[in-house]
Amino acid sequence: MPFAILFPGQGAQFRGMGTDLFDCYPGLTRWACDLLGYDLVERCRDDPGGLLSQTEHTQVALYVVNAMHAFERERREDRPADYYLGHSLGEYNALLAAGAFDFETGLRLVEKRGKLMAAASGGGMTAVMGLSASHLLAAFEQDGVEGIDLAGFNTDSQLVIAGTADTLHAAHESLKARGIRFAPLRVSGPFHSRYMESARTEFEDFLLGFTFSEPRTPVIANVTGLPYERGTIAKILSEQLVKPVRWVDSVHHLLALDSSLECEEMGGRSLLRMVDRIRDSVATPLQSESMV
Repeated sequence: MPFAILFPGQGAQFRGMGTDLFDCYPGLTRWACDLLGYDLVERCRDDPGGLLSQTEHTQVALYVVNAMHAFERERREDRPADYYLGHSLGEYNALLAAGAFDFETGLRLVEKRGKLMAAASGGGMTAVMGLSASHLLAAFEQDGVEGIDLAGFNTDSQLVIAGTADTLHAAHESLKARGIRFAPLRVSGPFHSRYMESARTEFEDFLLGFTFSEPRTPVIANVTGLPYERGTIAKILSEQLVKPVRWVDSVHHLLALDSSLECEEMGGRSLLRMVDRIRDSVATPLQSESMV
């Protein structure tokens, strides 16, 4: 049966992450600290000043720790993957594991990406539970809520929206009035939305300075929910900043190939829980759309 390895993205960070891995890779750890210009080990272990929750620090820390988890799997000669998937930032680790670029290239890309995303302040993101995308957008239209983008499709019953502070406030009022469950996310900006266009443009130019190899193992792209096509890595990575994370489509694609799909997540279980919910929803359609 097919086997997929999953890499988490921003939100999976925690104080103490990677402390069981850094000593196993002292050379790589020192090199990453030198490139970044600070003590990454201390930042992950102690989280001084809450820096680990800040986008420009979160993303590089997760990239390094995710990579070391994957290196440990390879060292143990664990079961190889038939597919790689990563959620947002985690897609960089999926591409690294598939041989699209080396560790240094990935770290430089993620460092730049994190800084660009951190600079896009003045908005945020919110998870919305229990509605389909069409019903959610219809509710916002009825309530006169404008400027909201769908930024993520995590499961068939959990969406993520993004917008400016004012548009999100209006969206929250609409959701509260309708009795719809939602949870603001602890992020600094409206990622995966139109509001990241200036970051996308700058990142697109930055990507021109790198050469990528074709993945040796299929990597499912957040932007399309399908495997990367030949020669599209730079294009997809820049588009990822302004387009939603299509996690549901990604998992549905693999389940359509073989419903017996097995998965392993690097460093956690949040993505595995999403996969389980998506798998369950194939047999049990969403029942809560009548809330709108």
